[in-house]
Amino acid sequence: MRLRSFGSFGSMALTVATLAGAGGCQDHPSQLDAASHRAPGRTGATDPWNEGHGGSPPADPDDDSALGGMDVKGILDKVATAIKTPGPYEAPQHSADYDETKPHWAVINIGGGLVEREAFSMSPFGGGGGGTELRTVTHRLRQLAQDAQLSGVLLRVDALTVSLPDVIEVRDVMHELRAAGKRVVCHAESASNATYLFLTACDRIAIAPLGDVMLTGPAAMPIHLKPLMDKLGVVADFVHVGNYKGAAEPLTRDAPSPYMIETLNGILDQHYATMVEVVASERKLAPDAVKALIDKALFPSPAAKAAGLVDEVIGFEDFRDETVKGPWTKLELEEGTSSDQMKTMMKLARFVGAMPVEKPAGDHIALVYALGNIVDGGAEGVLGARQEIASHTLVAALRVLAADASVKAVVLRIDSGGGSAQASELIWKAVEDLKAKKPVIVSMSDVAASGGYYIASGATKIFALPDTLTGSIGVVGGKIAPAGALAKLGVNTFPMGKGKHATMMASLGPWSDEERATILQSMQEVYAVFTGRVSAGRKLPIEKVQELAQGRVWTGVMGKQLGLVDELGGLDAALAEARAETKVPATADLEIYPPAPTLRDVLSKYGQVQAPLGLASASQALDALAAFDPNVAAAAQRLFELVVSFRTTHIQTIAILPEIQ
Repeated sequence: MRLRSFGSFGSMALTVATLAGAGGCQDHPSQLDAASHRAPGRTGATDPWNEGHGGSPPADPDDDSALGGMDVKGILDKVATAIKTPGPYEAPQHSADYDETKPHWAVINIGGGLVEREAFSMSPFGGGGGGTELRTVTHRLRQLAQDAQLSGVLLRVDALTVSLPDVIEVRDVMHELRAAGKRVVCHAESASNATYLFLTACDRIAIAPLGDVMLTGPAAMPIHLKPLMDKLGVVADFVHVGNYKGAAEPLTRDAPSPYMIETLNGILDQHYATMVEVVASERKLAPDAVKALIDKALFPSPAAKAAGLVDEVIGFEDFRDETVKGPWTKLELEEGTSSDQMKTMMKLARFVGAMPVEKPAGDHIALVYALGNIVDGGAEGVLGARQEIASHTLVAALRVLAADASVKAVVLRIDSGGGSAQASELIWKAVEDLKAKKPVIVSMSDVAASGGYYIASGATKIFALPDTLTGSIGVVGGKIAPAGALAKLGVNTFPMGKGKHATMMASLGPWSDEERATILQSMQEVYAVFTGRVSAGRKLPIEKVQELAQGRVWTGVMGKQLGLVDELGGLDAALAEARAETKVPATADLEIYPPAPTLRDVLSKYGQVQAPLGLASASQALDALAAFDPNVAAAAQRLFELVVSFRTTHIQTIAILPEIQ
């Protein structure tokens, strides 16, 4: 990313840093301190201010003289109130008879992307990061379940961009809310597969007039770029170990191989079974009837009601007034309390480095997110850890957690199709060392395949959801050869060197047969190590692992049957297991990695990826493609990012699969 001017935000940050620093809070590191094997500012005592702050506790947030005599809390309270107050032409924030001390309903809007970890936003106040975190939604619903004055929840649902495994996790918590005695009703203007499965967890579903339900069933669309690369004169020279290892197929084949078609059909079968089961059980329909509805696919609102997919066709306001029949108030997914403004101030102070990273005191569980491609080195540090898994960065964090006696167990939440074989091995070793000191429970999200499975294989216990994609135990290696593309531009290249294979990696052309055989031998050695790690970690005979490997992708259900997974369950189940093994109470706060980024993180890692030589024309083609179909263009862009990664990482344990919708 490019670093831009902070503008007025920079002035605010400087002011807050000066004010917060007046209490002696200076020069606090913003990341886990790998060298000392402890978290900065942590002493193990209940008061985290005992060390590094000159013995002075934070100022009383209720004291108007706090922070240099400014009534910061009062100012922020007024700003927050002004922001939340509807404009003269906007819908009211609550009903006229609303009283928070008396029984009432909550009205909550939910829509857009549900993600594991929100992407970084320059603002320390949050938001703008491209999605709502899954744990934010589940945590908020559980809070509402404990609200004695809450009678029910009305969810106004816009289109959700969410995977099937994540939908299942949210649905489970919605059922917990209903089990707590709260009614949960939902309204949508339209709904397709994932959004509709979310709606089915509600007591009652309403859809707007002229809206529709699209229950089409799961679909996958592999995108192959080889014809485009042929036109450009770019050769993707790849080899793989395992018949099912199809990571490079989009670059080396015009169409999916029979092995890839078999894999995708297996995934689609599981997703289809889940969809049928959910709709049938929630809407009280026979499975065969649901299959017939899926085959029909599109239901305008009256037809959706007639088919039993929704309960009512009505506009939102009318549905709210008809269903709630009493006081109501709008709530946000993020909990709002009178102390939140001071919390925001503390966030800002941490962002500029005037306070240490927030961490629980006392015994607790650490939740570590491992998201995105697995890459060598430190990459973008803590800032980039929300989007990729860099070996140096994650290994350092795991070593810190291993040495911290107050961390009793670690839950490793994985959403990754893998990447660098070397980085996967380094992370596997860090997990192994961590497991020697405390339990490591893996929670697989949408995908934990190839390198994503590699780093999970040695865990104490592995949880996956029925529709999680896992396995893909195999290796792929290769390089991009743009010599033909350069020749079309009038540039001829003549690789020269001393040594039989001096130009093996430097050449811009494909490998020779002998060079390709050399790469394949190295890949086979990596494959032997990978399968050996799985055999030892899962306590399976190597012969059995060889049968399950070859790059084949399995669903969580099949992974459980085959011994690659221990239990079917989501993140909550994994956290419960960690607490059960360590006797840490559920009331103890979680330590979450990666933490909220700081200004130091922003300034220490920035830049942008340049397209490799010979692919500039392809990038232009993708830009043009985006005007016709952004989804296809985005998928193609991800493939080209994979191509870029093989410039420096020639051997990878990676799974490239189309999105299942």
